[in-house]
Amino acid sequence: MNADNIQIDYQGRLLHFLSLEGLNRRHLMEILDTAESLLGVAERRVKKLPTLHGKTVVNLFFEASTRTRTTFELAAKRLSADVLTLNIATSSAIKGESLLDTLRNIEAMQCDMFIVRHGQSGAAEFIARHVKPHIAVLNAGDGCHSHPTQAMLDVFTIHRHKPDFNNLQVAIVGDILYSRVARSLIQALNILGVTDIRVVAPRTLLPVAVNKLGVKVFHNPHDGLQNVDVIVMLRLQKERMEGALLPSKQEFFQCYGLTEERLALAKPDAIVMHPGPTNRGVEIDSRVADGPQSVILEQVTNGIAVRMAIMSITLGNHARPAVVDNL
Repeated sequence: MNADNIQIDYQGRLLHFLSLEGLNRRHLMEILDTAESLLGVAERRVKKLPTLHGKTVVNLFFEASTRTRTTFELAAKRLSADVLTLNIATSSAIKGESLLDTLRNIEAMQCDMFIVRHGQSGAAEFIARHVKPHIAVLNAGDGCHSHPTQAMLDVFTIHRHKPDFNNLQVAIVGDILYSRVARSLIQALNILGVTDIRVVAPRTLLPVAVNKLGVKVFHNPHDGLQNVDVIVMLRLQKERMEGALLPSKQEFFQCYGLTEERLALAKPDAIVMHPGPTNRGVEIDSRVADGPQSVILEQVTNGIAVRMAIMSITLGNHARPAVVDNL
């Protein structure tokens, strides 16, 4: 295992999926290509593959989730894994048991993969550093830090509509400051060679060092949405906001919400995305969310194939012992 990046072994194979940091284009394209090959499983009469037969996948969700949790469950079941979802609200964690004690007890049940969602940034990496070597850890969202599987399903959706990453113009609109989705998506787009990544947001919802992320900053949607190929609207992270960063939801919608008029600023074949859950009338107008350019529900469908791909790749790499070059 590479001490600088515990996700990757010495042969460059993916062992965990914790963030996009330290990964390269080859890693991301392997996921996208594998997801493409798995997309048709949902169309079969029997929606199952034997890939993870005999493996046990544990959903460790310390934060509430619907889409992410259910798509991970479906992905694991379609790969024939046994799935255990731990309800933290009724687990020993609320009785004072430490995170490591919880992990050790689950490890004792001979599990093979942990899907971790946690409110603290770095929680998934902490777990990956403490689990037994045969266990793969996937990050399903940690604090404001990272949501790598969401980023991968987003770029997979983009790639199916706009195959040439090099000539894309992508606008990410809304709460950049608190959005782990935005951070991971920007990383993924940079790795895949997208040179025109725009963030559109009020100053209060932008990180201090936003210019270092490899993006162009716009405060006015009229300028930021001009001739883009992809518009990604972000949910306002109200549960993570500290203080009143916005006057009101209504004012945010008036200034930054995606309406049909603002969508018309983009290219005619531009696609509209949202990681969900959508706040209609806050980030996006219902006519846009349900309109012909929206691929929001397609993102949900694609999320299953992408998570199937990441599960099969990481657990497959654990199954084959790495050969370390002694030279």
